[in-house]
Amino acid sequence: MNQQMMEKETKSKRVITKKPELLAPAGNLEKLKIAVHYGADAVFIGGREFGLRSNADNFSIEEMAEGVRFANQYGAHIYVTTNIFAHNENMAGLQEYLKDLERVGVKGIIVADPLIIETCKQTAPKLEIHLSTQQSLSNWQAVQFWKEEGLERVVLAREVGLQEMLEMKKNVDIEIETFIHGAMCISYSGRCVLSNHMTARDSNRGGCCQSCRWDYFLYEEGDNATKEGEGKPLFADEDAPFAMSPKDLNLIEAIPKLVDAGIDSLKVEGRMKSIHYVATVVSVYRKVIDAYCADPDNFTIDPRWLTELDKCANRPTAPAFFENTPGHEEQMFRTHSQKTIFDFAGVVLDYNEKTQMVTLQQRNHFRPGDMIEFFGPDIDDFSQKVGTIWDEEGHEIDAARHPLQIVSFKVEKPVKPYNMMRKEQLT
Repeated sequence: MNQQMMEKETKSKRVITKKPELLAPAGNLEKLKIAVHYGADAVFIGGREFGLRSNADNFSIEEMAEGVRFANQYGAHIYVTTNIFAHNENMAGLQEYLKDLERVGVKGIIVADPLIIETCKQTAPKLEIHLSTQQSLSNWQAVQFWKEEGLERVVLAREVGLQEMLEMKKNVDIEIETFIHGAMCISYSGRCVLSNHMTARDSNRGGCCQSCRWDYFLYEEGDNATKEGEGKPLFADEDAPFAMSPKDLNLIEAIPKLVDAGIDSLKVEGRMKSIHYVATVVSVYRKVIDAYCADPDNFTIDPRWLTELDKCANRPTAPAFFENTPGHEEQMFRTHSQKTIFDFAGVVLDYNEKTQMVTLQQRNHFRPGDMIEFFGPDIDDFSQKVGTIWDEEGHEIDAARHPLQIVSFKVEKPVKPYNMMRKEQLT
């Protein structure tokens, strides 16, 4: 190929000049570090006040400070959720809390309540303010409103599709964040009161008990029914219990369209999920984003990425509202979950290349002869069988059965700290 042809080919090659942020969830400090190690550009966390997901471990101010220091080493940012719909009794200590977030170096807050927004502007002006998905933002004129209120970013309702996103980017110059993976709400996010009614746990203040995922048996109440369940059953004995939950969101194949649309931040849901989930999902989306941005004209979805995501999924997935309004196929009316084919079994602490011995912290029962798989951001995935296992004192053991037990065994290829081990489930 002559120089003129090479230059022509170079000029015609499409280049992605702006790579979107990959934003990962973290329910505690360990998950934060895993998310950053596995490729997240930013992590969203919850404090012990003013945020949803009250059942997550959540962060003290001191833990946030440590998380910020760790993230800064890798050029990553930390955002804190302060996205409750606050009642009068929820407001005590807000100013001090926001000042603490600013002091420890948090990049910004994710917020739904206008009072928290205005309080943050006045008391912690260095914090970026991102509008939470709890506000169900779904049109460009509302986006314009929040821009005029001084917000740096808006997180869209999970029910917003691609065409609506394009309209927003066309009309308003503001950062847009959208969910790409994780649980979907049966209602508009945060605007459901099933949990309040059934358990007195407020969905809008962090207490959602996920009532939509419960088992339900449906009856037609008869005139003579005196108590629940005495009416005519609307199901057969062989029917699965009814649930009203949607399938989980999965937009891995839509990443090119999201990048081309100029979406600024791609968000993974799951602050209460395991480190195995965080590591797997973040590493897969990291590969997809990087591969597309590096060579968009020749990009194709690698089937291995899809297989990898399935290894941490325990529910069916769908693209939800991205292209069209979802139908009954995107709902879980007759089934609740699909079992994963792997169990998270351990985290690598150290590896001796001379002896080929790995030191590993156990996270699930495994024994000699089990088929395992190692994966991580800096190694190629590989599988092998477990050989002889030793405990910390050098005693041979018949299984790694104790939670967080430190064990060693021979591994055929080099692994690194924070790499993870899965165990193939028996069928």
